Order: sequence, then C-alpha cells, then structure tokens
Amino acid sequence: MDCTIGQGGLASRILETSGPDGIVIGIDRDEAAIVAARAKLERYGGRARFIQGNFRELKQHLASVGVSEVDGVVFDLGVSSAQLDQPERGFSFLADGPLDMRMDRSGGLTAADLVNRLSEPELADLIYRYGEERYARRIARAIVRARETHPLRTTFDLVGVIRATVPPPYRHGRLHCATRTFQALRIAVNRELDGLEESLRDAAEVLAPAGRLCVISFHSLEDRIAKQTLRSLSQGPDPCLITLTKKPQTPTEEERRGNPRARSAKLRVAERYSMRGPS
Repeated sequence: MDCTIGQGGLASRILETSGPDGIVIGIDRDEAAIVAARAKLERYGGRARFIQGNFRELKQHLASVGVSEVDGVVFDLGVSSAQLDQPERGFSFLADGPLDMRMDRSGGLTAADLVNRLSEPELADLIYRYGEERYARRIARAIVRARETHPLRTTFDLVGVIRATVPPPYRHGRLHCATRTFQALRIAVNRELDGLEESLRDAAEVLAPAGRLCVISFHSLEDRIAKQTLRSLSQGPDPCLITLTKKPQTPTEEERRGNPRARSAKLRVAERYSMRGPS
C-alpha cells in the first residue's frame, strides 16, 4: 500500500520488484496525482489500483477494495516535485502563482485565506510551530501590515513581504528566506500532521506478519512523529513492530547531487512481528 502515490515513482519500483503477482494499492488526496500515477503505471494493468482519498482513512480504503492486510505500507510525506513544479498550485516560492497550496483542490481553505484572515498572533504561532521559523513574529507582523493595503494573493506577494522583513544575512542565506513560512502554511492548509500518528498505527495493524512499514519524511516535525510512533509500537509489554532503522537512512552524496530535493529526506523502517509476538 502506497499511502502517497504521487506520480507513481515508488509504486513503479515496487511493482517491478514484486512481479509478476505483486499488487500496489495507491492512495493520494490529489486528483491530478492519481491521474498521473494511473498513466505511469498503466503497463502494470490490474496490479496497480488507485484510490483518491486521505491516508487517515487507510483502513476504510483497504476495506473498499476487499483487502484486510498487506505486506508493506509506505508513506512518502510532504509535497511532491510535480506539485512544486506547477506554479498554479502555489507551493513554490520560486515561481509566481496563486497562493493556494491545497493538495486536494475540491475544497477547504487556501494559503491566501490564512495569510489574509488570521490575526497576527495566530499567524506568528502557525509559522513558528509548523515552520520552526525564528523570525515568525516579525514575518506575521509584516504580513498583517501589508494586507492592510491590499490582500496577499500570489506566492510572490508573500515572498516580497518576507524578503523585505528578514535581516539581510538571512535573506541571502543558504536556505531561501521564505522556505519555512511556505512549509508552515502548506502543513496548515493540508493539515499534514493531523492524524499522522494514528495513520501509522493503523498501517501497523494492517501489516501481515513480517510486513514492513516505511516512512519517508522531509522535515523534523514529520520525522519526530514517525520516530516516536515506531518506537512506541516496538516497545512495551506487547510490541507489534521491530524497528529496523535505529537511525534514519538519508540520501548519499550521489543521490543528493542527482536529486537536490531529496537532501533532507529521512527513511525509517519497521517490520511487523509474527502474530504470536516477539520470541
């Protein structure tokens, strides 16, 4: 089960190595991702199955296709490269587009709604909590002042406010000065951390004996939840998992050069005990 199938990259590799009978059930909340994955995996026929939905309901999604347990579950968290590369989605601070950031565009608040409606303390708390941005208060204050003149509607509207607000060394640092604010807004818009722990626990429950649970995260908040949840499920009087990665696996230098967006990725893996429990 690929809980974040995206463009189908991971699912394709899984299908290749699990042939001829392996099946991947792919979930994604982004309709465009489902369309792209379906096209990429068309050659695998019925071995690839697709569900548009949220991994918070992974048990229900499995039940809907008549499956009670799986041999593996993978979560590739965060925004996809395809979403970043589409300016009209509003995820990237490097291209101008509407300040949207919704993974599921069928409804819900946009990033523009948040920056134009939240109070200064609420914005500062959001940017600090989800972006771990040291200048959260300063940025929130600047956003509120800027929107008094005109609403912030585009990604470059917001980038301009941030760039004019933070100190010059931060503005020209290794990390783009808008990175953490955009991350915070994206997480809030999509409620990415809500229910993540429960979803990991549900994934562990649907694993067959010796099945594996894999979590790829791209920032510390996701990784912290993954680490603590897997640890909890592998300890105590009745553990159901054994953690296979005492420390997360990270990209090699060669992988970073080939795919700079993977530089912050962390992979954690755990394996399901037999139903009799650990020996």
